[in-house]
Amino acid sequence: MDLSLIPNLKHIDANNFFLLAGPCAIEGEEMAMRIAERVVGITDKLNIPYVFKGSFKKANRSRIDSFTGIGDEKALKILGKVSKEFNIPTVTDIHTENDAMKAAEYVDILQIPAFLVRQTDLVVAAANTGKTVNLKKGQFMSPEAMQHAVKKVQDSGNEKVMITDRGTMFGYQDMIVDFRGIPAMQKYAPTVLDITHSLQQPNQSSGVTGGKPELIETIARAGIAAGVDGIFLETHHDPKTAKSDGANMLKLDYLEDLLTKLVAIRQTVNQF
Repeated sequence: MDLSLIPNLKHIDANNFFLLAGPCAIEGEEMAMRIAERVVGITDKLNIPYVFKGSFKKANRSRIDSFTGIGDEKALKILGKVSKEFNIPTVTDIHTENDAMKAAEYVDILQIPAFLVRQTDLVVAAANTGKTVNLKKGQFMSPEAMQHAVKKVQDSGNEKVMITDRGTMFGYQDMIVDFRGIPAMQKYAPTVLDITHSLQQPNQSSGVTGGKPELIETIARAGIAAGVDGIFLETHHDPKTAKSDGANMLKLDYLEDLLTKLVAIRQTVNQF
């Protein structure tokens, strides 16, 4: 795939998958810088093009007392500092049209959450910033339906668009990944597989989303074997203390081992 749609990306000649990774939410500057430094070291070692991910605010919460962020401007400035400090692109999700212009001042990629990907005004607002737009596939949508979301970005005069699959609802409290959707969506745009959100178990009676992080490697390996262009995952030094989505995040200590295996699988796939 042509990775020129993502600015400031390193190792784009490595014939490798690219990675979007970081904490679910920006909890503070120290944690963001610490995670970015660790992941940059690993991806430089493995020649993986890397984008730092962090939500500047969390609008989709099960309960009103759930953590939503440390303040929009404060979190966005941290994302900007990560980008400058490590010379890497960054991605954050937006939830309103006003968020698009605000976040575009600090990040390289604007991400449309899965629940909002059919919201035309939001998608168009993101496209109109000129930034790369990452469209999360709705948990309720077929892979083929994503062509219309992609076209909204393109019809707004922005060709810098990609799709991320984050699983499909399977009953009330589980997700599945249909790997047939990867080649289907690659017809419309470069396609990323969101490993950790695909393992969420939403709608728990407690109001706190659960997950199956023990299956992260299984889903990741299958995605690389299926030829996905990129991998998205959330990682944290201590997922148990993370303020958002800790139940399905990958512990940072396990990241290098996972990525080493995925690079080996991609190298094998590339031979055929």
